[in-house]
Amino acid sequence: MEKGKKMALLVGCNYPDTPNELHGCHNDVLAMREVLIAQFGFNSNCIELLTDKPSSLTLPTGANIKKALNEMVDRAEPGDVLFFHYSGHGTLIKSRSYSTKKEEAIVPCDFNLITSVDFRQLVNRVPKGATFTILSDSCHSGGLIDKETEQIGPSSTTQTSFLSTSYKPKMIPFQSIMQYFTSLTSINTTDIGTHLLELFGPDASLMFHELEPISKPLKPDEGILLSGCQTNETSADVEIMEDGRKACGAFSNAVQMVLKENSAGPLSNKQLVLLARKILAIQHFGNQHPCLYCSNENADAKFLCAAEKS
Repeated sequence: MEKGKKMALLVGCNYPDTPNELHGCHNDVLAMREVLIAQFGFNSNCIELLTDKPSSLTLPTGANIKKALNEMVDRAEPGDVLFFHYSGHGTLIKSRSYSTKKEEAIVPCDFNLITSVDFRQLVNRVPKGATFTILSDSCHSGGLIDKETEQIGPSSTTQTSFLSTSYKPKMIPFQSIMQYFTSLTSINTTDIGTHLLELFGPDASLMFHELEPISKPLKPDEGILLSGCQTNETSADVEIMEDGRKACGAFSNAVQMVLKENSAGPLSNKQLVLLARKILAIQHFGNQHPCLYCSNENADAKFLCAAEKS
């Protein structure tokens, strides 16, 4: 099989005709697809796009997203570049009913949550010498790869308010999710895992299955997370002025702006996140601080470039 493959899964969830509807997530992944092809040399046949448009043949359900991610990791070989861009809602959940600790999760169109434990399991399977980059434009996305090393984290910058009249946080409150699941299962419990297992069975997050603990690697791994905000922050779904009004995720748009403005030469993962932070501050989204989680080596590695041989 060809070495040095570049593979991508792009997922945009707008949740149409629901109380949680967003407007820019489909635009985010469509724009990212163009950037990947034009600027990073991705073959269009190696980019899978999942959106919850009414016309979509395959919806971005939890099972479908995890199936596509697992297939991508299964095909990976040393020297390959794997990329997952998610634009949609995120949430914080309790890992167990008896625990106060909260974990990050993304919210597929069917609410079958994909948690930080699921992403850790995926990263643990990536072969040495490949890279797996996740760009998550969702609320509470810091730490979405469980136990990944923080490179760019909380900021001491004075926070400002969102000035956009079209701002909407990309977050579904935990209580709203619980009410939704309870209406479907009729089970009287605050343990979200019980509801997920009842509704989705083996397709529910690994976090809630009785499995051996997924341990932290003893050395740096191949996971790279660019998160739209810190764990305790929200990411914005906004409208910006660009040839009229364009709905988009503030972080996705900032990343795409940085990449286009620096198309002459590759940026490191650290440079990309820091420059995206500056754009969000200029656009008055200063209370959203993108973060970077990865090994020291990958922090300085070029964004979406094959790992250099040591």
